[in-house]
Amino acid sequence: MGLFDNFFKKKEKEPHYDSTDIRVQDLDVGFVFDYDLSTWEVNNIYEYDWGDNYFTREYKISNGEKSLFLSLEEDDELELSVSSKIKVRALGSEVVDKLMTEQKPPSEITYDGRTYYLEEESPGYFHDIGRSDDWEEFVSWDYEDDKGEYILTVEQWGEKEFEASAGKYIKEFEISNILPSGDT
Repeated sequence: MGLFDNFFKKKEKEPHYDSTDIRVQDLDVGFVFDYDLSTWEVNNIYEYDWGDNYFTREYKISNGEKSLFLSLEEDDELELSVSSKIKVRALGSEVVDKLMTEQKPPSEITYDGRTYYLEEESPGYFHDIGRSDDWEEFVSWDYEDDKGEYILTVEQWGEKEFEASAGKYIKEFEISNILPSGDT
């Protein structure tokens, strides 16, 4: 073994997580985990900038049959939610009409037999980590049901583009068996 053999030897990349204790905050593209009696794979990672140096993450996950969004928010404690996209028109035409004409969200929305109440309005920036370095500006209105278990979000992108999602809060223990992708 020569003097330069170690110098030119390719260093193995250190993982960004403790491989003996992978947590939901360690998720990355290609990671798999179990949730709700199914195995899910992380397909994309999105980052949200809410201002004042406060960021949250969202993972687009798929179990091969459907896609969901797993959101992580670490404020005083870890808050997790799972949601899926829904058609904005499923919320009723008055929701978008009120946002377009009055620039004000309705105080409550009924969707799929459940009433959601406005919790907060949050302007922010969105970034698709895998796609580009560009950030897109948007406004989010977050709603919760009366028990604080189910969530509904309406987002406005640009002047006339709206998106919506519905889901629920989950506990960290509901996600298990997290494994990194074979690439790491």
